[in-house]
This record gives sequence, C-alpha cells and structure tokens, in this order.
Amino acid sequence: MTSQDWAQWHAAYDDPDSILAQRLATVQDRIRDAVTAAAPGPIRVVSMCAGDGRDLVGSLVDHPRRADVRARLVELSPELADRGRAAAWDGIEFVVGDAAETDHYAGAVPADLVLACGVFGNISDADVAGTITAMPQFCAAGGIVIWTRHRREPDLVPSICRWFETAGFVREWLSGEKHQYGVGVHRYDQAPRPLTMGQRLFTFIR
Repeated sequence: MTSQDWAQWHAAYDDPDSILAQRLATVQDRIRDAVTAAAPGPIRVVSMCAGDGRDLVGSLVDHPRRADVRARLVELSPELADRGRAAAWDGIEFVVGDAAETDHYAGAVPADLVLACGVFGNISDADVAGTITAMPQFCAAGGIVIWTRHRREPDLVPSICRWFETAGFVREWLSGEKHQYGVGVHRYDQAPRPLTMGQRLFTFIR
C-alpha cells in the first residue's frame, strides 16, 4: 500500500464505534499502566510502525510522568510521522523509515516499553514468530511489550502468547476473547541481548 493509503486507513481511529478506536483505547490504558509502574527516572520507549503515534502520545498527554519518556517512533509514511511530530513534545522522536529494519533502533534500545501495535496483523505468521524471537534485543530487563493482533480465524493470539513465553517473556495481561481484537502485554525479565544490526524482521503483506 502507499503511504497515503495508510494515512487514510488511520482515519478509522477517529470513529469511536470502530474496532480500531476500541483497540486504541485498550492499548492506551496499557501504556498508561506501564509508564505509571516504571522505575523512577527516564523511561525508554520504542514503537514499531508507529503511524502518527496516537497510541503513545494520546495516552500521555496529561500523564504525570510524560516528561520522563524518551521515545523513538519508527514510521514509513512521512505524512503520518509529520502529523505525529505536530502533536508530540520534547523527548518524542519520529524516525521515517522501515520499522522492520533493526538499524533504526540503534541507540534507543534496550527499552522499558516496546510497542508493536498494528504490526502482527499485517505480516506472515512466520514473520510474527521471528519478530517475537528478536524481541529480547529490544527490551531492558523488566521491559514491557504491548502488541496487537486481530482475532479472526484462524486466531493467532494463543500462538503469539506461546511464542513470547518461549522467548523468555511472562504474560502480564491479555484482552478477552469477546473482543474482535487482541491486545497483549508481556514482560521480559531476563538480561537484554545486543541488537543485531542489518537484520530485517518482517515484510508487510497488505
């Protein structure tokens, strides 16, 4: 899809009755919880396929710890990145580039919070599994990953949880099966691993 197509796709977030808007509200709640629970001091955040950053920026507008957040949001669409910059504040960095390429995260990881929202529903199952396997490169000890995936059949959410747990993560929270979307929160309690430069994690298939 073109960047303009993705910009138009994001318009669904503005409809409060849409599945995307409902999922966004759930993600924002989990972001606020993670930032509130973070240890005192700077909070490192990275976001893959960040769009205009409304999940992170929207959740922290009035959060008492927003000034502690040091975030790098990677987004391929210049239009969406520009839109995000207009709403952001010091400490929120947008990088225009392919979020699948690990080089874009150099200097920003290991992070205390990693957002992989709107990613797993647009890549192959094999790439989902591979990206999760690489997540220890992105997370500090105790780091949180918040991720999303639709629950259409065949529902991949149980496999995603299993892949995270195999990679050394502990499930902290998962949205209920009654929803048409899945939002998960996994915590990494092991030592961070070095970032492998020049690695491609996934390819969008829509």
